[in-house]
Amino acid sequence: MSHTSVNKIPEGASSELQAAREALMGDFIAGQQPTIQFMHDHARILDDFFCNSFEKSDIGPKLGINKNPYAIIALGGYGREEQCIHSDIDLLFLFHKHVPKKVENLIQEIVYPLWDLGLEVGYATRSLNECIKLAAKDYEVLTPLLDARFICGMSFLYTELAKLLRAKIIKRQNGKIIDWLVDSNRARHLRYGDSSYLLEPNLKEGQGGLRDYHTILWIARIKFNLKQPRDLEYFGCMSHSEYQTLNAALAFIWNIRNRLHDLNRRKSDQLLFDDQVKLADALKYQKVNGQQPVERLLGELHGHMEFVKHKHLMLLHEMEYTKRSKNRRRKGQSSRVGGIEVVNEMLAFATPEAVYRKPELLIKIFEESARLKIPLGAEARRLVGDFSELVDDVFRCSQEVVRSFEKILLAPAPIFNVLNEMLNSKFLLHFIPQFKQIVNRIQYDEYHLYPVDKHSLRTVQTIKKFGTADDPTSDSFCGNLYKEIKNRKLLLWAALLHDIGKGEAGGDHSQSGAEMAREILKEKGYRPKDVDAVGFLVEEHLFLIKVATRRDVNDEETAILAARRIKDPERLKMLYLLTVGDSIATGPKAWNDWTSILLRDLCLKVLNTLEKGELASQEAVESIEKKRQDVLTSSVSSSVLNDFKALYDVMSPRYLLYMPAERILEHVRLFKQLGNRDFVWTIAKSSETNTRTVTVCAKDRPGLFSRMAGVFTLNGMDILNTQVFTWRNNIALDIFELKPPPDRIFEDERWERAESHLQAALKNELDLEAALAEKMAAYRTIKVRTSKRAHKVVVDNDTSSFFTIIEVITYDFSGLLFLVTNTLFNCRLDIWVAKIATKVDQVVDVFYVRDFDGQKVDTPAQVSAIQDAVLKMLPQIE
Repeated sequence: MSHTSVNKIPEGASSELQAAREALMGDFIAGQQPTIQFMHDHARILDDFFCNSFEKSDIGPKLGINKNPYAIIALGGYGREEQCIHSDIDLLFLFHKHVPKKVENLIQEIVYPLWDLGLEVGYATRSLNECIKLAAKDYEVLTPLLDARFICGMSFLYTELAKLLRAKIIKRQNGKIIDWLVDSNRARHLRYGDSSYLLEPNLKEGQGGLRDYHTILWIARIKFNLKQPRDLEYFGCMSHSEYQTLNAALAFIWNIRNRLHDLNRRKSDQLLFDDQVKLADALKYQKVNGQQPVERLLGELHGHMEFVKHKHLMLLHEMEYTKRSKNRRRKGQSSRVGGIEVVNEMLAFATPEAVYRKPELLIKIFEESARLKIPLGAEARRLVGDFSELVDDVFRCSQEVVRSFEKILLAPAPIFNVLNEMLNSKFLLHFIPQFKQIVNRIQYDEYHLYPVDKHSLRTVQTIKKFGTADDPTSDSFCGNLYKEIKNRKLLLWAALLHDIGKGEAGGDHSQSGAEMAREILKEKGYRPKDVDAVGFLVEEHLFLIKVATRRDVNDEETAILAARRIKDPERLKMLYLLTVGDSIATGPKAWNDWTSILLRDLCLKVLNTLEKGELASQEAVESIEKKRQDVLTSSVSSSVLNDFKALYDVMSPRYLLYMPAERILEHVRLFKQLGNRDFVWTIAKSSETNTRTVTVCAKDRPGLFSRMAGVFTLNGMDILNTQVFTWRNNIALDIFELKPPPDRIFEDERWERAESHLQAALKNELDLEAALAEKMAAYRTIKVRTSKRAHKVVVDNDTSSFFTIIEVITYDFSGLLFLVTNTLFNCRLDIWVAKIATKVDQVVDVFYVRDFDGQKVDTPAQVSAIQDAVLKMLPQIE
């Protein structure tokens, strides 16, 4: 039967529903109604529609309702009265004996008008017996029924359904059902991630999202026959204050979810970058203490989601449904500290009075947690919070307390992180008050994955894993260095405090953080020597990574400069480990094989300089000589070896240090092909990385590098990395790593065209600026998804004795390298070294330059002119 041929509900009912929904949503968006009340009222408006439809139905009486009664039941979020603006409306049409053949007519009468309004309605038509059989076999069917709520029809059916579910399924299969819920949760968390820190969190499915709360409800319904959420407090699942905090957290998350629905005009659960700034503006967040409105919104959201996540995990642990439940710990674990007990594999205080009499128990319980690798029970966590006023200045300076904290810092890094427990219970914030300023503090970019407080704890955890089975690095280098550190607690203090300065508005967080770290350690009673060591590590924690990615590591001056700044091999080792731990803890985009190799190479060079002093130069000479012998003993033709001998004296030391012997021989062959031509190149394909390595041997001239960059851009080949070498016979040997041309079928033709373009450009027969004008027009404005940072041009005349170093910090776009290098050429600068350092959302292009006369550019007027020219060329930021 067609939709139009069915008798519908009374005319005007659907329009009345629509008007009521729009009025309700308008009041909510205007801030005139609390979130939870809005969702309740929204569900009740829908209830009224279904009740009216049932009463006025023309189809219902024709289905033999007297002999085969039915009821309309709300399921899922609608059943829980969590009806967000564009949430699905899930229904069960439940029949006593069987589903009548003409039930589709009833669906058309009641459900179709809602579809006409654009509402998402899901429904099932089942008999009572079918419902029970399906739910017993498929827990995906069962979980919505746990939230079932009677709307209209014959109420005894709903009562009978609830009775049968408990008697025939829940009582018989409760352990199996809960195991399934826990396994499903684990899979969901792996898929959607931890929303309590992700920059684009999933409000529903991610860890800390609404589904974690629903799991708490489902488990409580199964175990305790929970009728309403407030009974979580009655059954002892949480305290009154915890339940209130949970309600506040849920209300905040639901508020964001509803506004996200309204903003996108559809159901949506992931808070994407494009929506975050709009929501922060709509909710009238203001910039405070250097934090942007969107950062404050995300910080507050993450704080609430962290609480939901923690309550979910704690409840599972207390109900003995964690990952460890299947591999039970050995019995008989006990505390060594009087006043602390082990109860049900969790730590507890013997009595509240014991804590009051001996406040040191507040940290001793965490020390025992680290030793026994078990968490605090819910009551112990509550007491830690209740007695937080005991953590005063005297407590913080107590040497007994400080020694306990050191033991926690130095304890091995299990899956269960005691520092996280100390943070979640707020103890850490009382022990180190300065830490409060970085709690849930968001850095709104695509580079920092975690809020500052979580990142700091992860850095500590990462460093403690070096040299263990869980070592996050791919080799033993960090593990070996960690074993050599004499005073690891200083390194771990620095890891904990390295970003503490980000709580201060403006300025250099490394410098302000170093001052704060020194104050903290002085308060804790550390020796001036140790205070200075931690302050140094905090202040310099970005030094090595900046040097490794923005300077020429193969320039001996780079290692000497770093050695002069660090001064001590022990400090270098600690600084290196802090740098690696910091990078790994920042997120996967901040640490890769390329960064790892550069950083380790720099560390070894600086360590060599610190340990052997002036002998470092001699070792470089010896290394070059060894490479020369490797080349001369290679199994290649005598003509190639003779060519190498002839070219050896014109190859730069930097080139000989960096380039492997086999690559040097390839370049010698390439040079022999050059002859009288302007350039020759080879193109190597990498199947693993899907990139192309182009090695160009050319007669050097000013502007050569920018013209090569322009040609690659003109042909749709993005430049990923570069290596620039200049031999003393005026030969440039430049290596580019590129993304291949878009059209792989005609790739060979594209390379031939690029070759002809470069020939024409070098002969001044192709105006690259004009050829690229249309392509570059699309990048006159850059739209930035995360926090906007201004372009920055840094001119450094201190690091190198022979070159001026120019850093261009900006946002990446196709053709950037050409625009920058062409601008430097127009400033009469010759590029000798180029490095591309990507910061995920930004790039740092670094150039070692001299003017056309071979001199550094170091007068204030020259520096200002370069900066102005580059900044003028860069596009506007939106």
